[in-house]
Amino acid sequence: MPRPIISPSVLASDFGQLTVECKRMIKGGAEWLHMDVMDGHFVPNITMGAPVLSCVAKSIPGIFMDCHMMVAHPEKWVGDIADAGGSLYCFHIEAACTFSLARFHWSIFIYASKQADPLSLIKAIHDKNMKAGVAISPDTPSTVITDEIGAAADMLLVMTVYPGRGGQKFLERCVPKVSELRARFPDKDIEVDGGVGPKTVHSCAEAGSNVIVAGTAIFHAENPEAVIVSLKDAVSTALANRASSGST
Repeated sequence: MPRPIISPSVLASDFGQLTVECKRMIKGGAEWLHMDVMDGHFVPNITMGAPVLSCVAKSIPGIFMDCHMMVAHPEKWVGDIADAGGSLYCFHIEAACTFSLARFHWSIFIYASKQADPLSLIKAIHDKNMKAGVAISPDTPSTVITDEIGAAADMLLVMTVYPGRGGQKFLERCVPKVSELRARFPDKDIEVDGGVGPKTVHSCAEAGSNVIVAGTAIFHAENPEAVIVSLKDAVSTALANRASSGST
């Protein structure tokens, strides 16, 4: 059975004190730190890259960096992120399939270059001793993650907002995708990211998510430790209920 994991999204932190902010989250009970890497192509915004991750890793030995790669060519950055200390490399399936179509609310991007297929990319990530994650955006059906891809990956990420910006409103319509994936992959880490906080975590946890990404809800809280505990308790309760009812 997967265990509850809270991964605060560093996108909501004070970038001027990034290392201090990460240490604050770990001290508050976070096991993972969610690092949003945006390239200005797959999504309009630009955030951080390997040099910044490397500085964080050097300052915080043993940190688990959950790297969410919102990049147009995820196969290009596997080596750099591994060398920077990345622990988990989560790529968007929309960017890892030839002629894939990524639909976002602001525009449509079509990638038709020679890109790595998801299974080859997962192998490349594993070859660099990182865990591999596969993400889907709100308009991408969960069935795009085939049984073969899901089995090869270590984690599956369901976006509950459109990738590219923090602070968006939670999209409840994405939650059924968590249920569908949990039914097929009962022992897999399934992560939700976007607009998740104390008011929205329960539907995600009840659907089967065990890894919770929260940014504003944690970093901007008066008591981040209490928020981390509440999120983890919600997942733990949901996991226990599923186990007692015999649900997968």
